[in-house]
Amino acid sequence: MFRITTAGLAILLLAMLLMCSGLDRADARSVGSQYTSTAPKDCRQIGKPSELDGSTTRVCKGKDGLVVLIAEDDLREIVSVGRNREAAAEEPAAKVWFAPFNSSETTVEWRTAGAKPFAMIQRWHIADGTDPDKHGRPNTKAMLIVTRLPPGPVCHVAYVDAIANPNANELARKAADEFARSFTCGKDEVKIIGARGRAVEPATMR
Repeated sequence: MFRITTAGLAILLLAMLLMCSGLDRADARSVGSQYTSTAPKDCRQIGKPSELDGSTTRVCKGKDGLVVLIAEDDLREIVSVGRNREAAAEEPAAKVWFAPFNSSETTVEWRTAGAKPFAMIQRWHIADGTDPDKHGRPNTKAMLIVTRLPPGPVCHVAYVDAIANPNANELARKAADEFARSFTCGKDEVKIIGARGRAVEPATMR
C-alpha cells in the first residue's frame, strides 16, 4: 500500500498552496479595462425625441452580449445594463434618478476578468446649484460612477468625485475590482470613495 510520509504530505500541501497562489496571481493579472461608446451615432435610437420635453432613449452595444440603456428626461439621465433593452429597464440602476440636472459622458469603461465584464465605470456631470455661471445656470461637477454588472442585479456600487480626487480613475477601478462582484444591490450602501466634493454632495441629496 502506498503511504505518504509526514514530510511528503507537507511538500504536497506546499505545492498545492503555491499552485493556488499562482492561479490567484494569474486571475489578478487578467483584470483589465475595455471601452465602448454611448455616443448617439454609435447607438440605436428608440422612437423619436419627445416634442414636449425632449426626452430620449437609446440602446448601445456593450461587452459580452450586454447593452447599455440610456434614457434622458427633464435634463436627467439614467444608465442601465442588461442582455436587452427590456432587461436593462428593469434593473435597479434604471430606477436611480439624481435630483440635480445631470448627464453621462459617452465613454464606458468595462472592468473585465478575462473576457467577462463585472463592473462599468462612467463619468457623469452633476449640476451644482450653489455654483451658478454668469448667466445664473449651475455649473456642473464631474463624478465617476461604478456600476456592478450581471450575473445578479445591476446597480451603483461607488461614487468618486473627479474634482476632489486627482486620482479618480484609479480609485474607481480599485472600487470596481474590490467591491462590485460582492456588492448586494438593495442591501449594501453605495460607497463614497476618496474625498467628498461638490459632485458627490448634490448627487447624494435625498
